[in-house]
Amino acid sequence: MGHDWMQYLDELMEFLDKHDPNRKFSFKGELRTKFQSLRSEFQDGFIMDVLGSEVENVHDWVKLFKEELEEAKRELKIRGALFSKEFKSFLENPLHHLRKKLFNYTYDLLRNKISIDGFLRVARAAITTSLRTNMRTLYQNWVVISILRNLADYGIRIVYPEYGYLLLERSGRQRIGVIPPNCIVHVQGKGYLSLFIEVPRPLSWENTDDLKRIWKLYVALRPDILIYREKVLNILDLNRDPPILRPNVIIECKELDDWYMRIRDVRGPFARPLSAEEWRSRWIRGLWDGLAEILGVSREEAKEEFKKKAIRLHETKVVELYREFYKPDLMYLVSRALVTRDVIKELKAHKIKVLDNVGFDKDKLRPLVDDIVNNILANNKKEAKKSINERLREVFSMLREYGIEIDEEELMSVILEYVVSTRDSFIRYIRKYVE
Repeated sequence: MGHDWMQYLDELMEFLDKHDPNRKFSFKGELRTKFQSLRSEFQDGFIMDVLGSEVENVHDWVKLFKEELEEAKRELKIRGALFSKEFKSFLENPLHHLRKKLFNYTYDLLRNKISIDGFLRVARAAITTSLRTNMRTLYQNWVVISILRNLADYGIRIVYPEYGYLLLERSGRQRIGVIPPNCIVHVQGKGYLSLFIEVPRPLSWENTDDLKRIWKLYVALRPDILIYREKVLNILDLNRDPPILRPNVIIECKELDDWYMRIRDVRGPFARPLSAEEWRSRWIRGLWDGLAEILGVSREEAKEEFKKKAIRLHETKVVELYREFYKPDLMYLVSRALVTRDVIKELKAHKIKVLDNVGFDKDKLRPLVDDIVNNILANNKKEAKKSINERLREVFSMLREYGIEIDEEELMSVILEYVVSTRDSFIRYIRKYVE
C-alpha cells in the first residue's frame, strides 16, 4: 500500500493544530472550505490507496447499470426502480458514498482517539465491505432487470407493484408478517412469474415465543433470486422446513472474477436459537463492538465460539447447498466472468446450469429466460389442462346428483350460451380474476 493518504493526513493535522487545536471542527468561511477540501483529499487518497483500480471499475459498472435501467424503463413502461437507501447513495456517487463510510473513523483519528494503525484496520474494512456489498447488489439487480427485459420480448405486463416502479430492495417488506414479492409479471399467453430477491428474511417479533416461531427465517439459506410460476403474494409457510413455498427457479449471481475460489462460513442451519433477552443483550453490545453473532459480525470473544456453529464451504458448495435445500425445478448460476470447466462440470453434476462470461450483456441471459418460459411456464399449461379436466369431472358429478345427464360437447355449448346471456356479470368476474 502506498502512503499518499498519509501525506494528506499530515497536511490536515498541521491545519488543525494551527487553526483548531481543541478539535471543535466549528470552522466558518474560508477555513471551513479549506478543512473540507483537506478532509476530502485525505479520504479520497485513502480510498484510492486501498481500492486502487477497483474504484474505476465501479464507475464503469454504475454507468452500465444506469443504461440498463433506462432501457428497462422504456421497454417495460415503468417510471423507475426503488433501491435501498444504501444502494441508492452508492449509485448516485460511489466515491462520495465510500467517503461517508470513513466519516466517524476520520474524526476519531483527527481527535487522536484511535491510532493510525487502528484507523487503517477499521477504515479499510469499512470501505472494502461497502464496495463489495454494493457491487454484488449492483450485479444482482442488473440480472433482475435484464431478465425482465428479455421477458419483454414475449410480451409482459408488470402487475405488481401497481404504481409503476420496480422494487429492487426489501427493507421493511416483512413487517406485516408476510414475505411479499419484488415483482410479478404476466407473460402473454403463458401465465405469471413472481420474483423474490434475497429471501427468506426475518419477520418482526416481540418476545421469546415469537422469536422461536420465526427462528427458521433467521437461519434459512438466502439465494439471490427466487422465481415462482404463479401469482404468489406471500411465500411464508412456517410449517415447512425451509419455511417458504418451494421455488420453481433459483438464480445465483456472481460478480467477482474468482468467486469459485472463495470460502464462506455458513452459519444459518447450525446456529442455536436465541431467547429475546439474549438477542437484545447481544444487540446492545453490538452497537459498540459490531453486530451480534446472529448477524454474522460478533464481538471478538464470541467470534470463535460462534464459528464452532458454522461450516466453512467453498462458494461452489454453498450454491450446491441452495439446490439441495430448496429443491427448485430449475437452477442457474450467472457469472459475470469466465468460470473454469471443472467448476462448470461440478455444478452441472448437481443440476445447476451455468451462464458464464455474461458481463453486462443482457442477450447472454436469453437461454435462461427461454428455459423459464418454455419449461417452467409451459408446465403451467399442462397443470391448467389437468385442472380443467378435474373441474369438468366435478361438474359432471354435480349434474348427475341432480339427475342430469349430458355429454361434454353439449355441456360446453350450454356454458358458452350462459356466458353470453350473463355478459356483464361474466366480464366483472374475469376482470377480478386477471387482476
